[in-house]
Amino acid sequence: MSESRRPARRGQSGSGARNNRPRQARRPDASQSGLDQPRLAARDVLRAVRERDAYANLVLPGLLRERRLDGRDAALATELAYGAARARGLLDAVIADCAGRPIAEIDGPLLDVLQLGAYQLLRTRVAPHAAVATSVDLVRAEAGPGKAGFVNAVLRRVSERSETEWVERLAPADPVGRLAFAHAHPAWIAQVFADALGADAGELEDVLMADDARPAVHLVARPGEISAEELALATGGEVGRYSPYAVYLDGGDPGLLDAVREGLAGVQDEGSQLVARALSLAPLDGPDAGRWLDLCAGPGGKAALLGALAGIEGGRLDAVEPVAHRADLIRKTTKELPVDVHVADGRDPGLEGGYDRILVDAPCTGLGALRRRPEARWRRQPSDVAGLAKLQRELLASAARLVRPGGVILYATCSPHLSETVAVVADAVRRYGLTALDTRELVPGVPELGDGPGVQLWPHRHGTDAMFMAALRKP
Repeated sequence: MSESRRPARRGQSGSGARNNRPRQARRPDASQSGLDQPRLAARDVLRAVRERDAYANLVLPGLLRERRLDGRDAALATELAYGAARARGLLDAVIADCAGRPIAEIDGPLLDVLQLGAYQLLRTRVAPHAAVATSVDLVRAEAGPGKAGFVNAVLRRVSERSETEWVERLAPADPVGRLAFAHAHPAWIAQVFADALGADAGELEDVLMADDARPAVHLVARPGEISAEELALATGGEVGRYSPYAVYLDGGDPGLLDAVREGLAGVQDEGSQLVARALSLAPLDGPDAGRWLDLCAGPGGKAALLGALAGIEGGRLDAVEPVAHRADLIRKTTKELPVDVHVADGRDPGLEGGYDRILVDAPCTGLGALRRRPEARWRRQPSDVAGLAKLQRELLASAARLVRPGGVILYATCSPHLSETVAVVADAVRRYGLTALDTRELVPGVPELGDGPGVQLWPHRHGTDAMFMAALRKP
């Protein structure tokens, strides 16, 4: 689930779903014209995240275009907005200590600026005087000198210690909690990663460090249209290591690339590409009649890759999405591919059974893609897991009914949480008599995949989102 989407909505009805599409970014008013524009943009992103629960990676691109920020200004705004959103827990602990009051008692607009300033002081090479002065200017222009004085005092206290020194002062004593604090993760998520690593839990700090870094942009070359080598030449990127369709970019706005605009390529994490390819490589009992199904298809990245692969083999893909506007996104993404989109609940889509291959890319906590959604780690709660695991089991039950004997289901989540991965798969094997295949064989050339039969990818090992996948065959 590495694509930009709200994880818990697929497979459910659309009723009650919050409209989280990006709104028009607000233009700075005349009183802000003399302010530092990249920092003003970063502050407005943090404000949108706080006030309307927006996604930073959806708000920022439109805001940069509207305000005509590019080059170094766009890069600075991006670093500050995403970095401050990602490090919020660490920053808030430092700010609370310096302010002498709980975060909940600090006005939201002031907190946005304090986070922005503290991030610059602790995690960038911005000169301390510049970080403090530009933050004070932002507050003074909007709220006056009194509140600007408060921000000035707090940030000067922040600047008295380095990030390492603040960690020494404020981090919990337990090893997992300390690592989580140092690398700006909630402790419960760090424990989830440690549990999933199992015997390799010594790699926890490496996982957290990789998860705390800004990820590279991954493109997917559409099979039958353009090769990865051709796409790399056209974009100035680098051919991926594991997926035969992957290209890595250092940065920039991929939406401006001709290949993406023309539908020859898309933006997709390499781990997601490997999931789709694994389904296409899974061995069937009996011939492949070309009936493939993506049971949880929105917003359409994996459906596009599967549709292209199915088309090469003379097959066709059914793609299921319960929310109408997201189904429209799939139609747009899969235009001119052999893909039929159905607006339906994946738990009971009303389709005739007998599918050869089914992808269940299940709604999940998204803990494996936190690096791509800077604010997401601070929104998820442990209580989210039980409801999602129930939905995941129901979707796998639906797939077990729809797949033909000898056909294969590939279950995938963008989460390493054991309750969303191995526990769900074990339950399906027990309930429906499915056979677990060695999924490692379906991702050839990828190292360090563990003991099987499922596959867990990791950002620190593979440079991908932390995708889990397990192939299951129906007897």
